[in-house]
Amino acid sequence: MRGHVTVNAIAGDAELQNVLSRAGELVSLVSKVAARLEERWDASSGLLDRMCAHALVPSGKLFRPILLLESALAVGGDAEQVLPAAIGAECGHTASLVHDDIIDDDDLRRGRPSVQHKYGVDNAIVAGDALIFALFAALAECRATGVPPDRIVAALDVVARCGIDLCRGQSLESELCRRMDFDVDAYLTMVKLKTAALFRGACECGALLAGGDDSMVRALGTYAENLGTAFQIHDDLRSYTRNTEVMGKPDTSDIRNRRPTLPVLLAYESGDPVDRRAIKDVLSGDGDPVTRRDSLVKILEQTGALSAAYARGGQYVDNSVAALQPLPPSASRERLRGYAEAAIGPRGERREAMEPHCDRRSGAVAAVLGSSHEPSATPADEPVRPAGHSRHSAGRAGDEGQVPGVPVSHHGR
Repeated sequence: MRGHVTVNAIAGDAELQNVLSRAGELVSLVSKVAARLEERWDASSGLLDRMCAHALVPSGKLFRPILLLESALAVGGDAEQVLPAAIGAECGHTASLVHDDIIDDDDLRRGRPSVQHKYGVDNAIVAGDALIFALFAALAECRATGVPPDRIVAALDVVARCGIDLCRGQSLESELCRRMDFDVDAYLTMVKLKTAALFRGACECGALLAGGDDSMVRALGTYAENLGTAFQIHDDLRSYTRNTEVMGKPDTSDIRNRRPTLPVLLAYESGDPVDRRAIKDVLSGDGDPVTRRDSLVKILEQTGALSAAYARGGQYVDNSVAALQPLPPSASRERLRGYAEAAIGPRGERREAMEPHCDRRSGAVAAVLGSSHEPSATPADEPVRPAGHSRHSAGRAGDEGQVPGVPVSHHGR
């Protein structure tokens, strides 16, 4: 029914419903984002509106709009004023998904036919372009809510730069796929450009539009970049641990597109010559992608690469949480911390989650985790925690969305 948006419809899982139900103002704002997306793109109108509505409605978890709204609140601003920008953030994110499905030739998105599969590649390109322009139009709408023009210009600059970064990341990924490059550093650079850019753009825009100072904007940008990187690592892991029904997209997409993912890179880095040859054969082969994926999963488990990738993601989570330290204490800052902690899991739970994937070569995992690729937080960057909350205390869950926070969507690409 049009216009009837509930927390359940937005959330998609019990933990997010639980958090949003306690968030007061936030749940109302997120409901408005979902409702206005549905109103803006009327599926009963022409082809363009139908395609955009198909891509946007029903919505995903609206995580980027949530990050934008939370960032505005975290710097002491009025989230209602930045609501148009939050709507735009979802349009921009969805545009990237539409174009991504074209590049990857994926037929499924969020458990439904992708736009390119349903309407054709030519029409999908147009739909993705329209959603990008909708993002910029949404930022301009903030004038009507009272946001000063100079803040809007600053936000437009951030969005444009993040968009260019996303394109650079996509181009770098294409190069890595073509060369079958197994360089972990190159992969991490690609992730920070492609996936983390939209996280960073959402947080920095929210802070800028709400009047945050430079230190707050930088803090939220650093938080978002680390969160986005952890998110992509988790998404990489899901490709080898979840089926299509759960993922909402083919779990053989990475195999078909020879896409570098962290578990595969770590397996190659820590594996013996036989493992490396097998990995190359799987990625360069043209046999059944499901069979190739199953063969690759065995290698990932034997080398301990799944565990290593999980731990690496946890390091980025820690850095993300640490970046929030300069922000004044608030409920929004605590929720932002919860979102980061939802991405991979707390330190204690990370070890438990890693154990099922460890085998006789677990020493290789330790060697990989000790490599120069590790992100690290300096002592001065220690996360701020409430009294009685230790560095190893509970609060994160091992799977996306099991929080004290809102779960990260699994549609990273």
